[in-house]
Amino acid sequence: MTFHIHKMTEMPRRTMLKGVGALMGLPLLNAMLPENGLAAAGPEAAPLRMGFVFFPNGAIMPDWTPASEGTDYELSRTLKSLEPVKSEFNVISGLAQEQGYAHGDGPGDHARSAASFLTGAHPVKTAGANIRVGVSADQIAAEAIGKQTRLPSLEIGLERGRTAGNCDSGYSCAYSSTISWKTATTPMAKEINPRQVFERLFGEKDGTPEERAKKAKYRRSILDVVAGNAQKLSGQLGQTDKRKLDEYFTSVREIEQRIEQAQKSAELETPDFDIPHSTPGDLTEHMNLMYDLMILAFRTNSTRIITYMLANEGSNRSYPMAGVKSGHHQLSHHLGVEDKIADLQKIDEFTVKQFARFVTRMKETREGEGSLLDNSMIVLGSGLGDGNRHRHEDLPIILAGKGGSSIATGRHLRVPNKTPFNNLFLSMLHRVGANVAEFGDSTGELKQIDA
Repeated sequence: MTFHIHKMTEMPRRTMLKGVGALMGLPLLNAMLPENGLAAAGPEAAPLRMGFVFFPNGAIMPDWTPASEGTDYELSRTLKSLEPVKSEFNVISGLAQEQGYAHGDGPGDHARSAASFLTGAHPVKTAGANIRVGVSADQIAAEAIGKQTRLPSLEIGLERGRTAGNCDSGYSCAYSSTISWKTATTPMAKEINPRQVFERLFGEKDGTPEERAKKAKYRRSILDVVAGNAQKLSGQLGQTDKRKLDEYFTSVREIEQRIEQAQKSAELETPDFDIPHSTPGDLTEHMNLMYDLMILAFRTNSTRIITYMLANEGSNRSYPMAGVKSGHHQLSHHLGVEDKIADLQKIDEFTVKQFARFVTRMKETREGEGSLLDNSMIVLGSGLGDGNRHRHEDLPIILAGKGGSSIATGRHLRVPNKTPFNNLFLSMLHRVGANVAEFGDSTGELKQIDA
């Protein structure tokens, strides 16, 4: 097990702690910055991250959209849980993903919603192997900057998807269960198991599952492998960096313990079924574990690009923790029935509440002279606005993070109706160094977000 440091003011940004079955990048420390501080260190000192969090079936827009615009607006009923971090994000109203509409292909708006969400392209209507849509914004970014990190990108979710079969009116299941596309014909499979995500970030994937399980017996924790080196490293750091390092390792161990506890709970609930690497049975815990893994992936510079599907498009999952027993998709076709609309608003509110927790934790994670959130751009949104009418305009979109001081936050921005959603993606791509001239039906950058 080895690590390398030069002198304290010249520690490489990519300093790793290594051991058998483990490779851990460190958070940004003061010792990694030049003596004259973060400002002179430039983008390498504080890398810019992109995150895309997708939820299905649209939203109840009257309860989502704030009544007024600008910086003095009041958060809507659905967005109220974001109040403590109101200064850290923008609500953007008026965006549209035009390629989600049928354009002569008939029914299938849910499949088109997910397929077009990040690609800005219209999917070929097929349930066969000849799927085709377009390269997604996250993968364009991964092509541009992915080589700077261990993982070019990370794709996670909460519901397992299929790449074959008919899931929506003649559209392949690949369209409904994926928002990330490496090529026009290659969907990026998402990982829904927190343990597998954790091991992908910090563990070793070589060998058979049995061999990895055997190896795991010889290491109680990934942290035990690198603890000795971490102790030596800590001895050469200042007090601020020691605190950062301690907070980082504490958060890693906490997540690992939560994953283990979730697995034990799932095994107890289904004693007749062997689940060696099960996902948490509790949806809230599962959702928040994935959010916390996003934070770990970002702060260790394991990747700078993450997509997160909170559910597959058209998902009919129920949300009893929010007081909703009926299926989400079924409710989304509410036909104006007040009780159904009320249940949908509860689901929207639950979704935003967990996102608020994530944004808060990103803000609390210090990096250089700011926070991890300051150096990020995180989109929360859906490819449908009004799910009842299958409208792909006036989408429910939040953009959190200051994009490395390039984005002015704390506002409700109402852009002209049917402004291409892809204008936002073009702006984000340019900020991370992906110098594409256009994206989908973009008409230019979304200048309204600029600082």
